[in-house]
Order: sequence, then structure tokens, then C-alpha cells
Amino acid sequence: GKERKVAVFDIDGTIFRSSLLIELVEALIARGIFPEDAWKQYEQKQKLWLDRRGSYENYIEAVIEAFEAHLKGVPYADFASIAEEVILENKSRLYRYTRDLLRELKEKGYYLLAISHSPKTVVDRFCKPLGFNKTYGTVFETGPTERFTGMLLDEHLIFNKGTILKRAVEKEGLTLKGSY
Repeated sequence: GKERKVAVFDIDGTIFRSSLLIELVEALIARGIFPEDAWKQYEQKQKLWLDRRGSYENYIEAVIEAFEAHLKGVPYADFASIAEEVILENKSRLYRYTRDLLRELKEKGYYLLAISHSPKTVVDRFCKPLGFNKTYGTVFETGPTERFTGMLLDEHLIFNKGTILKRAVEKEGLTLKGSY
């Protein structure tokens, strides 16, 4: 068969006008799933970034640390329902350019692939209505009681976008020729 062209997208700050992880952490705190003071772990770095005195990388890194520090023991069901709320609240906060580009590429028959460092639970829900064929995001292990263990799965894979792309191209019969 004819190999299909692929269009690969990042989500946070590329299609979504924020970060799915930041919105998720804020919601987990607001709904009492994470402790009320969890935001203190990134408050200072957020302020520095907003004041243009610190980097976004430092800020997002601190948010990731807060997320990972408080995830253990959280029931997956609570997490998934909050992910759902976050998407409902944020699904229209898209950059017009990438939103229109996605639509155009979909119409032209491109295979749409999203690779994000945000949790897959929220990435999947965000990307589905946008017509993505496949999504990759961070996956955290749940134990026998359906609660998070705090362990990140396939870390070697998700933090290497090149490896993911190669894997998707082979598995789905795609070509990088003429791709985005």
C-alpha cells in the first residue's frame, strides 16, 4: 500500500494555549485531590517566569515535581474525572493557526500524531476531538487498587520524541517524505 504522510504535533504551547499539565495540577489542587499548599512548590518559579526573570523551563519543571510528588495514592478514577473537567474547560483555548492547520492536514489525508510530555489521560481527551490518529503522553503506573504508584512507565520512550516518531512510522506504515 501507499505510505501515508504524517504530521507530528506537540500540544502544550503549540495547539493548546497553555499547558495541559499546569491546568491539571491546578484542578487537582482546587478539587482537593492534591494538598492545598502543593502550588507552593512552583509558586516562586511561576512568579519569576511571569515577571520575565525566570525561564518557563524552570517553572514547568517545578510543576512536574509538584505533580509527581503528590500523584502517589491518587485513585485513577478521580484523576480521570478531573482530566475530563480540565478538557471541558479548556477545549477551545487553541491557537487558531495550528487548529486550522490540523484541519487542513486532516482533509489532505495526513496521519495526525501528537507527542506530549503531559499525562496521556489528559492528552488523549484533548486530542480526540481534534482528529488525531495517535497520541503519546506520559503514562503513570496504577497498582492493583487502581491508585497511582508514583512510577512513570516507558520513561526512556516518552522523553525521546525521535524514537516515538520512528516507532509510529514503522507501526503505522507512514512516510516522513513530505511530512510535517
